[in-house]
Amino acid sequence: MTSMTATILLVDDQEMMREALAQHLASQSGFEVVASVSNHQSAIEAAEEHQPDVALLDIEVPGLDCFVAAREIADKSPKTRIVFLSAFCRDAYIEQALEVGTAGYIVKGEEPGVLHRAIETVVGGGTYFSEEVENRLVLGNDGLKVSEPLSTRAASLTKREREILRYIAVGMSKKEIASLVDLSVRTVDAHVRNIMGKLDLHDRVELARFAIREGLAPQ
Repeated sequence: MTSMTATILLVDDQEMMREALAQHLASQSGFEVVASVSNHQSAIEAAEEHQPDVALLDIEVPGLDCFVAAREIADKSPKTRIVFLSAFCRDAYIEQALEVGTAGYIVKGEEPGVLHRAIETVVGGGTYFSEEVENRLVLGNDGLKVSEPLSTRAASLTKREREILRYIAVGMSKKEIASLVDLSVRTVDAHVRNIMGKLDLHDRVELARFAIREGLAPQ
């Protein structure tokens, strides 16, 4: 990384953890934490205001889905590179992170130097994954992907269907989903019917429970 300061947006719903990480990063030469927030909606607003170099998004934060937030941040602050933080190395999380163009995925519990290297790497234009995550990845014709497909009923869903299922799980209406993914409400409704048929589930509550259980949406 050059001598320029990397500006950082930090998202974590646990106040003590968030403050400790913010203080740690701020103490490092070349890093400046420009915003530290507790939820992904606030992260979108902070990204638009500060246009940070890096956004560190905790996947398990309740409320607005982190992957939805990542798309919004990319739209409002195109230069911001997204790095996801998670306590889990789940294939479904990794797949969703790759789908939204993540620059990194760090499993919590890594020694501090890993996060430092990750920030420096993504600011320099590269990508950085924890070793545990990297071991799950292969380079295909379309770029990085998880080395093995999902082994549950979720494997029967298309990429678009998994995306819509994730939005259903976080409580979005069909109208809201249609606006977000740039489809008509009728088309979203057709996708929802297909999802229900493939999974043999029959209402939104069952769909949400399935998505959370399979790691397609945060708890």
